[in-house]
Amino acid sequence: MSGDTDWWRKAVIYQIYPRSFADSNNDGIGDLRGITRRLDHIRDLGADAVWLSPFYQSPMRDFGYDVSDYCAVDPLFGTLHDFKHLLAEAHDRGIRVLVDFVPNHTSSDHPWFQESVSGRDNGHRDWYVWRDPAADGGPPNNWLSLFGGGPAWTFDERSGQYYLHSFLPTMPELNWRNPAVQRAMFDVVRFWLDLGVDGFRIDCAHFLMKDPAFRDNPPADTGLLSMHRPYGKYDEQIHLYDKGHEDVHGIYRDLRALLDSYSSTSQRIAIGEIHVFDWAEWATYYGADLDELHMPFNFGLLQSKWEAGEVNSFIRAVDQAVPPGAWPSWVLGNHDEPRIASRVGVKQARVAMLLLLTLRGTPTIYYGDELGLPDATVPPHLIQDPWALASGGLNLGRDPQRAPMLWHDAPHAGFTSDEVSPWLPLAADPAAHSVAAQHQDGRSMLNFTRSLLSLRRRTPALHGGEQRLLEGLPEGLVGYHRTDGTDTFIVLLNLGSDTLTVSDPQSLSTDGSSLHIILSTAVDQPPAEQHPIPAAWPVVLQGDEGLILVLADGGQQP
Repeated sequence: MSGDTDWWRKAVIYQIYPRSFADSNNDGIGDLRGITRRLDHIRDLGADAVWLSPFYQSPMRDFGYDVSDYCAVDPLFGTLHDFKHLLAEAHDRGIRVLVDFVPNHTSSDHPWFQESVSGRDNGHRDWYVWRDPAADGGPPNNWLSLFGGGPAWTFDERSGQYYLHSFLPTMPELNWRNPAVQRAMFDVVRFWLDLGVDGFRIDCAHFLMKDPAFRDNPPADTGLLSMHRPYGKYDEQIHLYDKGHEDVHGIYRDLRALLDSYSSTSQRIAIGEIHVFDWAEWATYYGADLDELHMPFNFGLLQSKWEAGEVNSFIRAVDQAVPPGAWPSWVLGNHDEPRIASRVGVKQARVAMLLLLTLRGTPTIYYGDELGLPDATVPPHLIQDPWALASGGLNLGRDPQRAPMLWHDAPHAGFTSDEVSPWLPLAADPAAHSVAAQHQDGRSMLNFTRSLLSLRRRTPALHGGEQRLLEGLPEGLVGYHRTDGTDTFIVLLNLGSDTLTVSDPQSLSTDGSSLHIILSTAVDQPPAEQHPIPAAWPVVLQGDEGLILVLADGGQQP
């Protein structure tokens, strides 16, 4: 698919969790053919690219993030032919396709690990991270697993050594310090590039390189333990040495060079899952010469309290951290985090979507958030997430945000046939929350999102312009202006339930430019993009309302 080499800078990415999007063969689990049949929804929504969570061959102990063959489609999702057809159909609709790349670990079922575990003298032994026991016979160091919080090491009786796993014991870590591993994994990247994919979302991108001395992690100050998404015992230490070693940057420079070699007509991109909240460190993943990841995901909005002061501070921190010439990314939901509507409430979900799609950078929408879907209620006997099952269902399982997409009013919302139970319960009543139902309602969350994406696509100031936070706003308000030097737009977001009155911030319209409202989240004020509503300072925002205003004659830049 040819076109603009910098397409990703003005794109909107739509994440699909394949198990939950659409089931074509009526086994209760989504698949690639199901996604292909629903591509028109993504096109009509206005997204530019899809990111597909893993569909590779896997024993599914972590639903595909435990890969046993990187170049094969798991039969649960279809065949490689089905993927090629999906890719062609997406490209025919102008939709680019990103696939998940899982380089940190494989499944313990992968042939490489089966060779590695067979003996110390096997040629694949050093493809994984093996260490001798500590002096007391225990694990080599104190590193903890994210899943379960126990040791990140499992002992192999036959060889008398431990292997490393930051997640499940069935997900052993690849040794990226071995050049043979690097060559093999880059061959995987080439395989998918040769098929025509447009890029990769890199799972656990900052985990690849560990401290070569395998030093113990220091204990965490109790005041620093996560308050937003606690991981149990995993939070009891600062994860200083088990991820993020500086040598990882060499890997990403090499990956970028490989991607660039395929980018003569349309850039192939890499977006990294980087759970780093020291923004200076986070920004290093762009590369000193912007020669590493095209964008590291930033997850600050997922961790921030939904309060104007904290959201403003976070936006400012990211703006300041992004290197000159680099481009930020924004997310408010994904397959690992509670849904927007459940975190901030149904009314604020519209405000959150307005924030996501008007900030400077590339946003990613998680499937179903365009409908305002909440998390599903999953009773204990229906829990699927291995993370939750490992704790007896008492921790933060990820099943609620992975519930099936709602397509129309049917017993299983058109996700699968009426006679088959979906793999997880539905999140909401399809009579009100499905695509078909919301399509008919001009004031629905779906149509609001479509209008917002349409406005964003045709407005250079919103998809590529500069951004500056507005100062001196009433407490509870987030505000910024976007401009491309010709047009100036003002975004005001009321993150609370009280009515707020806003005077002309920073004298934006002192040159006499007329002010108009072009989009509002308010249910009683439908989108006005075709017929802007005249406005004047002071502007009044109702509780739970967000506005986009335009200075019709351009306005002066503050």
